[in-house]
Amino acid sequence: MNGAVGLLAQEADYGQPPQPQVVTYVLLDLQSGDLASAEVLVAQYRRLNGDTPEALDALAWLARGELAAGRLDEAWKDAAEVRRASQTALATRKLDAEPYLPLALGSAYETQAAVLSRQHKRTEALQLLETALRTWRGTSIEDRLQQGINLLTLEGRPLPLVREADWIGARPSPENSWRGKVVLLFFWAHWCSDCKQDAPVIAKIAQEFEPKGLIVIAPTRLYGYTAQNDHASAAEEKAFVQKVFERYYAAIPHVQVPLDSSNFDRFGASTTPTIVLADRRGIVRLYHPGLMQESELRSAIEPLVSQRISPAYQAQTPSAAAKR
Repeated sequence: MNGAVGLLAQEADYGQPPQPQVVTYVLLDLQSGDLASAEVLVAQYRRLNGDTPEALDALAWLARGELAAGRLDEAWKDAAEVRRASQTALATRKLDAEPYLPLALGSAYETQAAVLSRQHKRTEALQLLETALRTWRGTSIEDRLQQGINLLTLEGRPLPLVREADWIGARPSPENSWRGKVVLLFFWAHWCSDCKQDAPVIAKIAQEFEPKGLIVIAPTRLYGYTAQNDHASAAEEKAFVQKVFERYYAAIPHVQVPLDSSNFDRFGASTTPTIVLADRRGIVRLYHPGLMQESELRSAIEPLVSQRISPAYQAQTPSAAAKR
């Protein structure tokens, strides 16, 4: 699960809620390894302001910092406190009435699942997330919970369906044309600075490994806004996404860009970028929310492009192959 200290830096991309000041100070303490100061700061803020959404967001970050430091009992306790206080707040409001309570609650579930996973309680972690997903389906934390489930379950299973109802650039080829290929899915968003940072890495990897059987699919989606308009129409936003693609992602050779929010729901791609790798048999071998170093991605792809499959397998229909 995502508990690494490297994830403690949040983006200030357009369209995203500004980071509360208390969270900024907590993150500074966590990034310097000063958990004690972060704990004091959160406690003081809660004492002065109560359990506001901003306070719970800060407490959720503290729990993630404790998780990253291996302090599992404390991480569990603080995440549980976020969930308890969130339930109290939700007695009089909806989850998505403002942006910070959903961030805090989603993070709390994520942290507790990570604690259980590190304690080798994978079944319990999965039950926690699946129960939460049933409870919060249709809210802004649905993708985040699905992401947690995918982190526990997706590797080793067949690649989920990638829909292509709409697209950017050339129309994507049908999924059955991917058979026998190594598939790299690169989920990105037009507002995402980390995605832009990862794009040259993906382009370099694709240029090297495409002749060996790698294809790159880069799903994206509409969010309802652009850099210039907080309430953009679908047509306006799609035109904007096209411009962002041409500037930052068009260097990825023969990349295919499905435009469909259901792909993000299915893969739980609440973090952008999210990278998914499937082998030549269509089995997921890597599910990675967040930035990946070139060396990490290369080491994951090399054994997959070296894999050989029989001509008989390639000739099977997709439905027959899926049963294997």
